[in-house]
Amino acid sequence: MLLSRILRRNRAVMLPIRSIGSNQRLEAHETDEPRTPEDSQFLAHFNDRKKKYYDPYSHDPQAEDYQDSILMSDRMGGVPDEITSADISENWFYTIYKTEITWTVFFFGAYSAFEPDHIIHYPWEKGPLSPLFRGEHALRRYPTGEERCIACKLCEAACPAFAITIETEPRHDDARRTTKYDIDMTKCIFCGFCQEACPVDAIVEGPNYEYSTVHHEELLYDKVKLLANGDKWEPQLARNLETRIINR
Repeated sequence: MLLSRILRRNRAVMLPIRSIGSNQRLEAHETDEPRTPEDSQFLAHFNDRKKKYYDPYSHDPQAEDYQDSILMSDRMGGVPDEITSADISENWFYTIYKTEITWTVFFFGAYSAFEPDHIIHYPWEKGPLSPLFRGEHALRRYPTGEERCIACKLCEAACPAFAITIETEPRHDDARRTTKYDIDMTKCIFCGFCQEACPVDAIVEGPNYEYSTVHHEELLYDKVKLLANGDKWEPQLARNLETRIINR
């Protein structure tokens, strides 16, 4: 009924026809009857629907700027005449106590107070590592101090990331030895193919995982660095290799 009264007015007004579709063009209707206050309010409602901050639940077409009335209204639906300290305290209560700011701190505080036993405080505490763990690379020696590497270059050929570079030369006993053994740790994907391809267990991936550096050049390992890693971690490397052989 309200729509029919709007259509019977004394001048052309553009109105959308909802029943036909959103893409339907606006139609103009003329009538001799004057526009009623209800019609004006209905038309203002349609015009406000095009605004950015339109909210049908809090819309007040009689207000000059209904957005300000929404933003200034409190939770009880009215604007107080004066703001007291009790109002400020209540506002802080609703803002802090009933939001995620307080409950997040409370939850993690209670969780840390009744902390389960499986929590590890790294770096002061460290958990056990599997013998199959693949960490920092190392070159091993024999108990006599001789290098294990026989310069077969199988590790270089097996590396899918092309991180290993080897140069060799013949020894005095017609064998070969490495003059250059470089590993670019920034290219390594820690697949373990190098240590699996090595026939004498010379190149291994040890248990060390704390070798972060500041400069990129520090992650370009040469033969001296790899041999130093092998000498440092040799007891644990030997135990890990023995465990791997048993589990194969």
